[in-house]
This record gives sequence, structure tokens and C-alpha cells, in this order.
Amino acid sequence: MRAPARDPQLLKGVLPMLVIALLTERESYGYELVTRLEADGLADIAAGTVYPVLARLERDGHVASRLVASSAGPARKYYLPTELGAAELAQTVAAWRALTATVAATLGRAVPASFGAASPTPSHPEELA
Repeated sequence: MRAPARDPQLLKGVLPMLVIALLTERESYGYELVTRLEADGLADIAAGTVYPVLARLERDGHVASRLVASSAGPARKYYLPTELGAAELAQTVAAWRALTATVAATLGRAVPASFGAASPTPSHPEELA
């Protein structure tokens, strides 16, 4: 079964958090982050999506970078979170967990367990009209 299309706006909101989280595991360069995100399930992520996020995180002081010479081409820019970035990640993860709990609770009441299931019974008789 094919995965449903991903709303780019949803990804836009969480991608900085995911990038910092991956960088807490180990220092990485841009394309490596793309492949790591793909391996984690974002099969349709594009490098052109990740690089602007890295630039913004660096500009905001959430990540620091260093150039490392490469035998296979130009130097690569490796990134690591700063203390400010680690604090931002902790705050963003807490907000994300609170939001996902709210979304899960709401969807649990409103959406049938299976899309093939019958629609929920209306709680108000006027909804039957």
C-alpha cells in the first residue's frame, strides 16, 4: 500500500526539530542529513528543503558549522547543535508532544478507526437531516 501524500506545510513545521535531533546524534553535512531523514521515513525529502533549514538554524545560532576537506570533491560543511539549539530542541519537543497528544485525542473521537468503517453516529438528531 502506498503512503498517503505528505502535506509540505506539516513537514515545514517539524523539519527544524528533526534536523537538530539528528545532529544531536552525530555531526553531519547537508546531504547526509537528507539520507538520514529518508532512512527515517521521509522518502520524498529533497536536499533543497534541508539546506535552507540548516542556513536558518545557523543564522539563528541553533547550529554551528565547520568546513571539512573532502577527497571526493569540495569541502563539506558539517553541523552540530549549539547550546541554544539544544535548548530549542528541548522546548520544541515538549511543544510537539503536547500538540500530538491533543491531535491524537481529537482524532480518536472524530475519525473512525478504519477509513473503511461506517461513519460515526451523529450525537445530535439534527445532524441526521
